[in-house]
Amino acid sequence: MQWRSGNELRELFLRFFQERDHRRFRSFSLVPDDPSILFTIAGMVPFKPYFLGRKTPDFSRATTSQKCVRTNDIDNVGFTARHHTFFEMLGNFSFGDYFKSGAARFAWDFLTEQVGLDPDRLYPTIFRDDDEAFDIWNSEIGVPAKRIYRMGEEDNFWSVGPVGPCGPCSELIYDQGPAFSCGKDTCDVGCDCDRYLEIWNLVFMQYNRDENGDMAPLPKQNIDTGMGLERLASVVQQVNGDFETDLFKPLIDHACSTAGVTYGANKREDIAVRVIADHFRATCFMIADGVLPSNEGQGYVLRRILRRAVRFGRLLGIDRPFLMEFFPILCDLMGEQYTEIPDEKSLIEQVVTQEEKRFGRTLEQGSNLLENEMQRLGNRGEKLLPGSVAFELYDTFGFPYELTEEICSESGVEIERKGFEESMEIQRDRARRAAKHDSGETGSSVSETLAETFPATVFEGYVKETLDTVIIALISEGKPVLQVEEGSDVDVVLETTPFYAEMGGQLGDRGVIECRDFRIAVHDTTAAPGGVVLHRGTVERGRAVKGAGVTAAIVSGRRAAIKRHHTATHMVHEALGRVLGAHVRQAGSLVGPDLMRFDFTHMSPMSKEEIGAVESIVNENVLSNIPLQVVHTSLDKAREMGARALFDEKYGDEVRVVMIPGYSTELCGGTHVDATGDIGLVKILREEGIGSGVRRITAVAGMASYDRFRHDFDALRNLEHILGAAENGAQERIDALSEDNRRLRAENERLVLASASSRVNGLVEKAREIGGINLVTGAFTDVNGDVLRQIGDQVKNRMSACVVLLASDVNGQVQIVAMADDDAVSRGAHAGNLVRECAPLVGGGGGGRPGMAQAGGKKPENLQKMIDSIPEILENSLSG
Repeated sequence: MQWRSGNELRELFLRFFQERDHRRFRSFSLVPDDPSILFTIAGMVPFKPYFLGRKTPDFSRATTSQKCVRTNDIDNVGFTARHHTFFEMLGNFSFGDYFKSGAARFAWDFLTEQVGLDPDRLYPTIFRDDDEAFDIWNSEIGVPAKRIYRMGEEDNFWSVGPVGPCGPCSELIYDQGPAFSCGKDTCDVGCDCDRYLEIWNLVFMQYNRDENGDMAPLPKQNIDTGMGLERLASVVQQVNGDFETDLFKPLIDHACSTAGVTYGANKREDIAVRVIADHFRATCFMIADGVLPSNEGQGYVLRRILRRAVRFGRLLGIDRPFLMEFFPILCDLMGEQYTEIPDEKSLIEQVVTQEEKRFGRTLEQGSNLLENEMQRLGNRGEKLLPGSVAFELYDTFGFPYELTEEICSESGVEIERKGFEESMEIQRDRARRAAKHDSGETGSSVSETLAETFPATVFEGYVKETLDTVIIALISEGKPVLQVEEGSDVDVVLETTPFYAEMGGQLGDRGVIECRDFRIAVHDTTAAPGGVVLHRGTVERGRAVKGAGVTAAIVSGRRAAIKRHHTATHMVHEALGRVLGAHVRQAGSLVGPDLMRFDFTHMSPMSKEEIGAVESIVNENVLSNIPLQVVHTSLDKAREMGARALFDEKYGDEVRVVMIPGYSTELCGGTHVDATGDIGLVKILREEGIGSGVRRITAVAGMASYDRFRHDFDALRNLEHILGAAENGAQERIDALSEDNRRLRAENERLVLASASSRVNGLVEKAREIGGINLVTGAFTDVNGDVLRQIGDQVKNRMSACVVLLASDVNGQVQIVAMADDDAVSRGAHAGNLVRECAPLVGGGGGGRPGMAQAGGKKPENLQKMIDSIPEILENSLSG
């Protein structure tokens, strides 16, 4: 068997099937067009509509090397030789073309003739009742009967869900030899060790299962196969697991070099470098496909994976941002096949670097918590850290158990492992319940039923705002009806329409559908799957009837305003890229008649100067009155033209390209002005953050912009009148008033501090000694937290081994400040714990460090009661 690189094996596979009449597709996005799953988890996911019969392809054979992400077993990644988050799935697919015999022959020929695997070491498995598959492997391929294994439903039967398409599987198992065996006498096909390794899974979709569990043959039989590229490479390269293949080894080597460790010398270190290599690949591919860190959905998975890589870097002693050092290596390994990786370098770098820095701060907070807990254990003379604390460090602060264990062991402290595992199991239970939708099951919906029942609506709204057409369906309360009475709500499906259905951020059109007998006011237009347009409205006059000839007309003034704002989003997008950098990508938009919102990838707030620069670029090109051009072409040609595309948008073979010549080129199905001068003045109203790494610009154009300027101009003139300022003198007058106000505030705070400081001697004289610590408490009125801290500092300067807790009623809100000097802290005092205990007495909460903490509350009537409780709280904390 000839040694081949992972890249060579990928190309060998794709070319093999391309030469056998399979249409070769580039890998589809990791973000699937399927709400039932978070990520593309298998090669068949992009083809699911064809397998389910919802769409008919214009090809009968396909092949891909599909990038996939699976996170259901993330805790095992790094601990085994073959678990991954990101991996490539080689697959060939047949839609009513060849079936079992063809799939088996292709797989056997590829592995034995192209790759060079020893045919005597290949073992097919089949579903227990699949005699047809047995005959194919035995009689047609020539595999001896003793090497064909029958398996149960769990291993060798595939289904899309409880009901729907399903069928038996056949897996090809490769015997890697005794060196990979577990050594048990029972070691055979089906053993969990690596000797008998599953290489390829062939799924024979031949049945449809109904609600009763009965199976009937499908009218068209399909083939879905999947073979992990990393696993195939490990066999061909004859190494001990995927991480030792050339797809991973350069990343592994760099991790070892960075950490100063040797791969294979230490199990814990091996796990860490494997996690870093795997998770960095996944991180880059997710970001390149438009996923950004967040606290939910795909963004949460990305954040978890990225932070897990950083955590294991810390375990190796790497305490600085380091992940982007792997980027050039990943580009060398995969950049030629997946050009999105080098193309999105700027965005990947921004996201990864910011998340690493942010998580570094979180790890520091976790370290402080662990140090406090260790100190508390030391004060009590205990040597067992509660498992719940170890779990909080893991779950809240991202500490791997091993890191907590290592820190504890340095002080001779053990962890209550049982408590940690119980807490972990509760979390896993919760995660399993939350992740049930990530199973790949697909159900039906009203929208999907529409797509199956009605043809796509012909949209003529690019050139027409009014046209004669026919009602082909009326839908009331989710069901098709023949007529709808006056006053009732209805969804109307037309044969052709001038109404734009809400899509790509552009709001749907409004208008009327009418004839002599009835009139329907359309208040929204939406798109259903399959291109069906739903005109949602109310029957204002008469009785609406299916099949009637009608006139459909949009509100043209509203459409004109939307067109101005839509073209403005294209112009803002381009200007943002020029001002902020190539990492800027559209992350969402809303285009309406009154304003536009544009969401984009950027890691920090824009400066006033940057916003001004974007606005200037846009308006300069508006005044140039550049005529727009629209062309229809292939997706590949559009890419060659440099057209921008949305990360999560799904494009067909033919795409619509909107060009502002010399300025911008984007894929877009929306409506636009004829020339940039039609937009009118564009004014950015605000720029704000809406999530980690995502910013939002809100702007107005056309008459909306004029109305805003007129409103602001009138407000400015009114303000000048109120201030008694000269024309254009409002800013100068406000600056003067602000300076006066600042001076008066400072003088007031000085007087408050002087008054409050006069009580310091009295507070010190009333200090109580508790466990060798001097406790000073005091209650104030209308003294803010800054002044309380200054008073506390004065008290600490008067005495040693001192704890100070001061509180004040400020306009009905309680402010609490607690301090402890180094002497008091060394004797077990902790300002943060003291505040945490007493704040609930005034209806509040807070915390902080051992030496300094603060809190607030909503019940000033309990302030003195809280002050009186402090001695007991401190005494209990010292004795506990």
